[in-house]
Amino acid sequence: MAAIMSEHPFLDDSLAIAWSQLTPERARTDIRLAIEQARQAVDAICAVEEPSYDNTFAALENSGAALMRGWQRLNHLQAVMDAPALRDIITELMPEVVMYASSVTLRPDLYAALKKAAQQPWVQELSPVRQRFISETLADFRESGAELSPEQKQRYAEISTELAQLSHRFGENVLDSTNAWEYVTSDAAELAGLPESVREEARQSALAKGLGSEEAPCWRLTLQATSVMPVMSYAESEALRERVWRGVGTKGTGSYDNAPLIHRILALRDEKAKLLGFATYADYALSRRMAGTGARALHFIDDLHDRVLPAFRREQEEIRRFAEEQSGRSIPVMKPWDVAFWSEKRRKALYDFDSEELRPYYSLPQVMEGMFSIYAGLYGIRFVERPTACLKEGEPLPEGAVEVWHPEVRYYEVYDEESGEILGAFYADWYPRESKRAGAWMDCLSCGLPPAEGRPRLPHLALMCGNLSRPSGDRPALLTHREVETVFHEFGHLLHQTLSNVEVRSLAGCNVAWDFVELPSQINENWTWEPEAIDRYARHWQSGELMPEALKRKMIAARNCGAASDFMRQLCFGKLDLELHVHTARYLNRDIEEVDREILADYRVPLTEQGPSMLRAFSHIFDGGYESGYYSYKWAEMLEADAFRRFAEEGVFNPQTGRDFRRCILSQGNSRPAAELFRDFMHRDPDPEALLRRSGIIS
Repeated sequence: MAAIMSEHPFLDDSLAIAWSQLTPERARTDIRLAIEQARQAVDAICAVEEPSYDNTFAALENSGAALMRGWQRLNHLQAVMDAPALRDIITELMPEVVMYASSVTLRPDLYAALKKAAQQPWVQELSPVRQRFISETLADFRESGAELSPEQKQRYAEISTELAQLSHRFGENVLDSTNAWEYVTSDAAELAGLPESVREEARQSALAKGLGSEEAPCWRLTLQATSVMPVMSYAESEALRERVWRGVGTKGTGSYDNAPLIHRILALRDEKAKLLGFATYADYALSRRMAGTGARALHFIDDLHDRVLPAFRREQEEIRRFAEEQSGRSIPVMKPWDVAFWSEKRRKALYDFDSEELRPYYSLPQVMEGMFSIYAGLYGIRFVERPTACLKEGEPLPEGAVEVWHPEVRYYEVYDEESGEILGAFYADWYPRESKRAGAWMDCLSCGLPPAEGRPRLPHLALMCGNLSRPSGDRPALLTHREVETVFHEFGHLLHQTLSNVEVRSLAGCNVAWDFVELPSQINENWTWEPEAIDRYARHWQSGELMPEALKRKMIAARNCGAASDFMRQLCFGKLDLELHVHTARYLNRDIEEVDREILADYRVPLTEQGPSMLRAFSHIFDGGYESGYYSYKWAEMLEADAFRRFAEEGVFNPQTGRDFRRCILSQGNSRPAAELFRDFMHRDPDPEALLRRSGIIS
């Protein structure tokens, strides 16, 4: 069967995306067409004489839907299949897209039309969700400069455009500097201590670059997490660990130096906040989130720091002493490339547990299948995998197949078990490529809607991406436990989107307060630690045998080994982010390394050296939408640690508890304030100490 040809494939609203038709040339045509169509739709709203919900607020939401859809697809392609032509077209179109988006909220005639509509008697007859949409929309306009003077509006638009360009360049620098580093060796002895799966992946990576041969192998190490983390934890060669550690420090440096971009981004964000009447950018960003203000979010981080600090220092000192004892030499101060290595050695000694023992039981296909079974039972849904095909432009699509952007991508549909309705579909792209950005993420490609006025349900379309351990030969991808957590985490985001049942797209799915958005993802990680759940997905990839009970017990016993250090690491990220956006003037245009040391002076233990600041590659806050919001990981973790207690008490497979979580949290989006949704599920406010107890910080 031939692939369905669309005149404007970037804007096509069908569930099946024709990825091979999404070329840079078509992007130029489609995006500019979408901008013009959106502009005409907004003009029509401004000309309305008798306002109704449909011809004002609903029309506004629909006006930019095609543009958002097309722009998102274009940026997604660059994230997973980066190429010069994609970069060029995004660079060309970005000013036009951002300027248009900024102009909408800055139009006085549009704002006046919306305010007039919001004052009409019929507003009181709308559903609570639509009333919330009206109030949230007007707040969006105010916070986007609608009440500024004409001169201020012009400056606001200029700032928005420049920020978008700078953030995009930041991300490109991180990707390019990551790909610029490699270490190739033909000496197998250098790799002593590395798990066989890691060595094999390094060998295959070398072969793919034309290095070495089957008879005379080479091994290629990169800055991908699947390469870096095993080296730092297991490599017996201190020289190799140091080499890789210094390699990590090259991200966002040299010819890819992000320091000037950081300062310019911070200055522009600060100017933007003050233009809108906020004291700091953090206050602006958090004004409608659970934390409320930058000061409150910073207090949250500082309070956690003070409570975790004693355990963190004790833990780090124990690692140092262990290293001394095992090495037989004095180590007054640890080297940074030694910390993870000796931490792992200590974990193994304390619990007789080597985390690499888990890999044979964590094949990605089995993890996915088992994960599906867990949440199918909890939430009353089922999953169906569809065959896929990666096409070149003009190639026919095989009968029954779904087109994907890369041969490794998989595609699934999600159905409601009771009604039989399709709720959504999603792509899964799990393996690293040099053309793919680092990390893991979920994104929505098309937000669905519940049935209404004779119209059937419109399904959601989403994706999950990651950079997990690769398969090799006939061996499937064998994951670490941290990678299993990543799969469950991103799947939590996906369920939040796919199970959304909100009638207004702007309030649906993951469009929630940023410090609430991680609750559904982080609560999912708990099932990777529950013995009953582990049996659902952990089977030996060759024999099919369940993970031995003794191994499960050791893994669970070792869960909190290093918990204080992991906790403090996340607090470091949150502290850097908030300090820069609360006290911007204090740090602006200063040396990045100096700023890093000053902010985190009490968040680290002494090491022989610190290395370049991770700010240079901190994509979350400079290219990922988490600016002033990285604290939300810990905020949401506090919420989920408490919420999971209900599952633990009532049964981790209890379908009634699962249905309640789906009804109270997953289906609700931003239809009501986050605090209310939490209370609906837990019947009380959150317990802020739940996370500290689970982590073993307090008893």
